[in-house]
Amino acid sequence: PEVTQGISLSSGMILLTWQKIAPTALLYQISPTLNMKILITLAFLSTMLGGWGGLNQTHLRKILAYSSIAHMGWMAIIMLINPTLALLNLLIYIIATLTLFLILNFTSITKIKSLTNLWNKSAPMTMAILLTLLSLGGLPPLTGFMPKWLILQELVSNNNIIMATLMALSALLNLFFYMRIIYATTLTMFPTTNNSKIQWPHPQTKTINIIPTLTIISSLLLPLTPLFITLMY
Repeated sequence: PEVTQGISLSSGMILLTWQKIAPTALLYQISPTLNMKILITLAFLSTMLGGWGGLNQTHLRKILAYSSIAHMGWMAIIMLINPTLALLNLLIYIIATLTLFLILNFTSITKIKSLTNLWNKSAPMTMAILLTLLSLGGLPPLTGFMPKWLILQELVSNNNIIMATLMALSALLNLFFYMRIIYATTLTMFPTTNNSKIQWPHPQTKTINIIPTLTIISSLLLPLTPLFITLMY
């Protein structure tokens, strides 16, 4: 989290997405030899640390870093039971995180406080952040619910009901600090003078071509769950 906080948004995006591929690929290749007890311990510690750590943060990059730790916990716990499901979780996580970082980079926002004026500058971006954060938190009926649902289903079918319950409860911690960001973005406005509430439309130099596509993918793929299940099994 400290490293992510100290670097630029584009570097943070690479650190929290691209850098995850190599360790996950290694885990996938050695998954049959992994110890389930160690994986359960790592997963539980990761999800709890990722949940508790992000609660009092005001910097968005730190929050996304703690979110990343929690998501790695979800991938770790399923790696031995169903490695392909871990890869699906990674893919959906990368798409959602990529969407968020591209939006933050486009709007040049790094703190929750700065988000309160975003609705004034770009209402569609506010809606995109709302959908992507809820999806990242695993709220139905958005895409992010799919991997969590399938992982919990696999854990229950393998008689890990207690662990499935703990993982589901730890997801509430993440959802809480996503809801804090959503509340600041959509339901509040930081106290400002009236003049600053009205923004002159400046021509945008940054491109946003890929953001709408990524937002749709990261929030509206839940109906395709049967297709992903067919591909995995």
